[in-house]
Amino acid sequence: MLFNSLDFIGFLIIIIPLYFIIPHKFRWVLLLVASYFFYMSWNAGYGALILFTTAVNYAMARLMEKAGTHRAKKTYLLIGLISSLAVLFGFKYLNFVISIVNGTLQLVHADFALTPLNILLPVGISFFTLQTLSYTIDVYLGKTPVEKHFGIFALYVSFFPQLVAGPIERSENLLPQFYEKHTFDPDRFRTGVYQMLGGFFMKMVVADRLAMNVNAVYSAPESFTGLAVLIATCSFALQIYCDFAGYSLIALGTAEILGFRLMQNFKSPYLATNIQMFWSRWHISLTSWLRDYIYIPLGGSHKGVPRQYLNILLVFAISGLWHGASFAFILWGVLHAVYQIIERATRPIVTPLVTHNNKGIRGVSLTVSYAITLASVVLAWVFFRSATLSKAILVFKQMFTAGGEHTMKALFAGLDSPDRTASFIAVGVLILAEIFNSRKSLVDWLEARPMALRHTFMVLAIMVIIVFGVYGDNVVTQFIYFQF
Repeated sequence: MLFNSLDFIGFLIIIIPLYFIIPHKFRWVLLLVASYFFYMSWNAGYGALILFTTAVNYAMARLMEKAGTHRAKKTYLLIGLISSLAVLFGFKYLNFVISIVNGTLQLVHADFALTPLNILLPVGISFFTLQTLSYTIDVYLGKTPVEKHFGIFALYVSFFPQLVAGPIERSENLLPQFYEKHTFDPDRFRTGVYQMLGGFFMKMVVADRLAMNVNAVYSAPESFTGLAVLIATCSFALQIYCDFAGYSLIALGTAEILGFRLMQNFKSPYLATNIQMFWSRWHISLTSWLRDYIYIPLGGSHKGVPRQYLNILLVFAISGLWHGASFAFILWGVLHAVYQIIERATRPIVTPLVTHNNKGIRGVSLTVSYAITLASVVLAWVFFRSATLSKAILVFKQMFTAGGEHTMKALFAGLDSPDRTASFIAVGVLILAEIFNSRKSLVDWLEARPMALRHTFMVLAIMVIIVFGVYGDNVVTQFIYFQF
């Protein structure tokens, strides 16, 4: 059940009124049933998978609470971690390991090879695995109390707005909210609708239309050269942002309508003036998870510069591997680590320039820093979109090869004239909204306007999404991050 589908709208039309009608003590049941129905709508077997992860970590947390020794407590923690990671490894990384083994066997001219397993990757498995692990680790560290209500804990793991693509919530934020008594709030309803409309615009009007250009070029990069490949790569940078941030906004908006507060997952990342700032604004819930549960336990920046750089490399290599089981994703992560290491090494030179008292020097320095950051991020996306190293190398080769037609049709492959026009306008609106939102919340600004203007905005936004959105039986509109 995709967010950008009539099925999901119908699902919400049923769930939202029921949630506020039934007594508070039964609402967790409704949300739990709705969440499992939502997840199992892709595959009924997914229900057993998420239930297993939930049950094991719930049991280990309860056992940790009763453990008489630190050793026993640590044992229960390891059981929870290993069982959850084993499920993730089996579905997501086993075939990757098999391919590495087969490649090694081929190098030594072995006359046999392992057979890859025909495994369907469950949507969102990486997201709910990390969310569950953070709870178990926090219980072990004494940062969060043990949740004794199995149904509430199961709801925490499976809460449908953020189940399949985040944000990756923390137990201390989300679990207590299931005990709060929510009443229907018109202000929160409007805020939620604003967020959802913004998400639908980003996904259906911008991302899914740009995907036409990206898919046309990246499906056959050998057929394109120079500027056409660069444009497709820039299109992907916008596509993946609007696709993922759009999902997050729909998730936040849905939760807001129901009375829940989810963490912000994006904050105008393409306006960042350095890579560290980019990662503080991109997929914030994952970045903070990696920081709190991997980077800091490894020593962070407190064990000397060489160790800090090694920690950064390890964390971003893991980030790349989390996104996908291929060397291209790992290299994408490592590349971002290298960016950050270079930034830290050159900080004594760059910082005085971007904070200079002279406005001209400061302005030029910030502009150069912004341009370098944006170019670095966009070029790194080639590895992410290509999914394999060989294809990424081909894309770069074609990108820096002169030639090809320079008509609008050739440069924006996959987009006919009306789609090109719609894309230009939609991207322009997006850029203006991003700049405005970086200075003042667009939602807060709308809330301060007269009622007539707010309602006019909603009606116009809905009309724009209906008229200019990309949808239909022959269009693939699944969210990119569902595969992770």
